[in-house]
Amino acid sequence: MPDHPPTQNGSWRHQLGSPDFPPEPDRYHLYVGLFCPFAHRVLLTRELKGLQQFLPISIVKPYPKEGGGWRFPSTDEEYPGSTVDHLFHSEFLHDVYFRSDTNYKGKYSVPVLWDKKTNQIVNNESEDIMRMLNTAFNDFLPANDTARRELDFYPTPLRPQINEISSWMMPNLNSGVYRAGFATDQESYEKNCRIVFATLDRLESHLSNHPRNIYVLGPHITEIDLKLYTTLVRFDAIYQQHFKLMIGSIRHNYPHLHRWLKHMYWNVAGVKETTDFKHIKENYSKSHADVNPRAITPLGPEPNIERWTEKDEQWRKDREQGSESLKGHM
Repeated sequence: MPDHPPTQNGSWRHQLGSPDFPPEPDRYHLYVGLFCPFAHRVLLTRELKGLQQFLPISIVKPYPKEGGGWRFPSTDEEYPGSTVDHLFHSEFLHDVYFRSDTNYKGKYSVPVLWDKKTNQIVNNESEDIMRMLNTAFNDFLPANDTARRELDFYPTPLRPQINEISSWMMPNLNSGVYRAGFATDQESYEKNCRIVFATLDRLESHLSNHPRNIYVLGPHITEIDLKLYTTLVRFDAIYQQHFKLMIGSIRHNYPHLHRWLKHMYWNVAGVKETTDFKHIKENYSKSHADVNPRAITPLGPEPNIERWTEKDEQWRKDREQGSESLKGHM
């Protein structure tokens, strides 16, 4: 078996499509948690690309985390939405990590992409896995499924824009909510809280300045939409109160982001289906004892995502028609 240990920071960064890890149906297995925004972006990629039959999954429970880290239920019925470890029937996710490297010293995080043939972890970095799944299995998709074959979340013409937005959205929003929420002093909390809302302001301004865009960068969905969605869908539901991000909410203070979020949830097939608010809310409220020592899960907001209205639908149709008109003049 090829020797592929993790890097010094505890990450495996090997690539599907390399000689050691060629794309093959049912060779790989994906470990995720429905609560985790970084695993969620990978799950969205798998769902939207239609890779379910090629890449089976196992899903850890959202809590508890103490006493060994993320764990699997003993049966698929124990905690709805979670599954047993379909490969090894492990009790803990760390058991999977130790199968790949018995001397592993890092964190036991999701997502994890596992190679069943060589019995080791390929990659546990969410952005890497997203980009690999974006194209790795295209040749195995049905020949008549041109929509999924051509679906490209990281298209070459948009890569400079995707990379530029990611360079500030990732540290200041996707990870920024955690810097604010886990701050241990007032000064650090206030600094990081302001950074989060400044980043939301920047994204709101971007959408406001591009009123014809259905998605962040135009008429087609990209990885920026997936990365942004998995943070914003958690914002009002849990981040706002749990991480003390009380300056504003998506639904009340960011009208363009709010409509974009509703569109993603209600209109993009596979997005709603991979979003589990019970897993999301119970993970944060019941596994962060230093933030929420009584582990009480808050009610609200109600509804989790506001309805898509007739006015919203007219907005969507206008933009889709506008995109078609632009194509006719290109």
